[in-house]
Amino acid sequence: MPNLINLEQVSKSFGVAPLLDAVSTGVHEGERIGVVGLNGGGKTTLLEVLTGLEEPDSGRVSRVGGLRMAVVTQRGVLPPGSTVANVVLHPLGGEEHEWAGDSRIRNILSGIGLSTLGGDGLDTPVDNLSGGERRRVALAAALVQDLDLLVLDEPTNHLDVEGVQWLAEHLLARRSALVVVTHDRWFLDTVATRTWEVVGGKVESYVGGYGDWIFARAERDRQADAAEARRRNLARKELAWLRRGPPARTSKPRYRIEAAETLIADVPPPRNSVALASFARSRLGRVVVELEDTHLQSPDGRELVRDLTWRLAPGERVGLVGVNGSGKTTLLRALAGDIELAAGSRKQGKTVKIGWLRQELDDLPLGMRVLEAVQDVAERMMLGDKEISAGQLAERLGFTPARQRTPVADLSGGERRRLQLTRILMAEPNVLLLDEPTNDLDIDTLQQLEDLLDGWAGTMVVISHDRYLIERVCDSTWALFGDGKLTNLPGGIDEYLRRRAALAPSMTATAANTSATAPTDAAAHRAARKELAKLERQVAKLDDRERELHAALADAATQPDRLVALGTELKQVTADKAQAEERWLELAEDHE
Repeated sequence: MPNLINLEQVSKSFGVAPLLDAVSTGVHEGERIGVVGLNGGGKTTLLEVLTGLEEPDSGRVSRVGGLRMAVVTQRGVLPPGSTVANVVLHPLGGEEHEWAGDSRIRNILSGIGLSTLGGDGLDTPVDNLSGGERRRVALAAALVQDLDLLVLDEPTNHLDVEGVQWLAEHLLARRSALVVVTHDRWFLDTVATRTWEVVGGKVESYVGGYGDWIFARAERDRQADAAEARRRNLARKELAWLRRGPPARTSKPRYRIEAAETLIADVPPPRNSVALASFARSRLGRVVVELEDTHLQSPDGRELVRDLTWRLAPGERVGLVGVNGSGKTTLLRALAGDIELAAGSRKQGKTVKIGWLRQELDDLPLGMRVLEAVQDVAERMMLGDKEISAGQLAERLGFTPARQRTPVADLSGGERRRLQLTRILMAEPNVLLLDEPTNDLDIDTLQQLEDLLDGWAGTMVVISHDRYLIERVCDSTWALFGDGKLTNLPGGIDEYLRRRAALAPSMTATAANTSATAPTDAAAHRAARKELAKLERQVAKLDDRERELHAALADAATQPDRLVALGTELKQVTADKAQAEERWLELAEDHE
């Protein structure tokens, strides 16, 4: 496969220590590369040098001529005064109405939650959007293009579980190469054919996704008899979790499975659930937090949850999932006693001490240094049956002794998130409410956090789009589907996604019809609704077939007879899709 971008002996630094030190690597056509590493270790710098946003201090970067490339950074910078439609459709050229009926674009907008953004959809001004919404708009503007290379920096940060799954499936269906910085381990394992680890100024390359990288790194440490025993043991424990997880996750070659089983043969279970539950009961008592006949509303008065009775038990570990806007954070605030209930009552046990991790980073003392900020909460704490100091806990969450002397105001976003977690754990809560705890955390810190939570006794409710975190630290999964109820999911995240997929056709039909004015004839109205829904399904199928034919044409480059047959079928599919889209537009316009 030809190289799209090539780096030769590239170095780059923004201080004394180089972020990239004589790095040589490249991106091949059709390759999907996941980039991992510690926060501040050079991942974003590597992306910026690859794409030309930053020039290297030394070395050479070469790109193939005519390279079609889009870059989505974490900055979320959009042209002021524009609408979502201007930003998303502008890269395509031509007039907006020319793209209005394109089912591929509609699918992208719907997949990352932009079709009903701000109530005005594509007409929403970008100046009115939140940071997360701006990131999703920038992502959509890249995805609608036909590219050779797509470069994404943390694209999953502002997507829910369903959005992450949709994005993974979309990227797998594309023919373009991909370079993505991500800390979402399920996403990395799903989309990556190669993993780059940026460490110590170098780029280490591994074949495969997260599971393969963890195995290779642990094996490398074992063979080298590395001095970092704690980090090696943590990687081995993560391997044990991967092997004990759902069977689909272990679909590796047999020799890799046998090697992993040898490596983790003496690793204990991630946590002793019975012992932790017993310890939690002794600290908490029988009553933790109880919501009785509760009604919850959004700030604009929309009903989120009704008639909810929920009693959290001592030692219960709950994962909470749902689409953005379904009420997850509001429910967490209700459990914390931070909002007034629209109806019903809340009861809290006398011995309950709540630790609440918010998504915002507005509760940190910017005038202190890191260690002072942790010691300001407590000097020492009990973790399970062991006592550890403030400095030891800070080090477990990624703050080296030298870094602990850094002013809080000088920390990056990921480091502030780690400090926020450290301060909450230092207060020794017996109820943890965690709202997207994985945002801005690198994979090593995530593993340290999971290791801490494995040995933490108490009640826990976690909102996260990180499937690995939910499956690792939680014993049950609950979901908000937007129907006003809290639903238990015995099958976990997989069951949630199956249920959401089953709801999708009815939701699509409803969305298509809410923009139409009801005809005077009820029978005609019903017929129009059925045909619109049928056309949506037909266009989606034709889209899939069109992608399959393009892939088949690429594979049949040396087979003239097959090329002719595939080309004829592709023309027919394209014509059928155009006809279906035209009919869809006619129906939509007739019922506006």
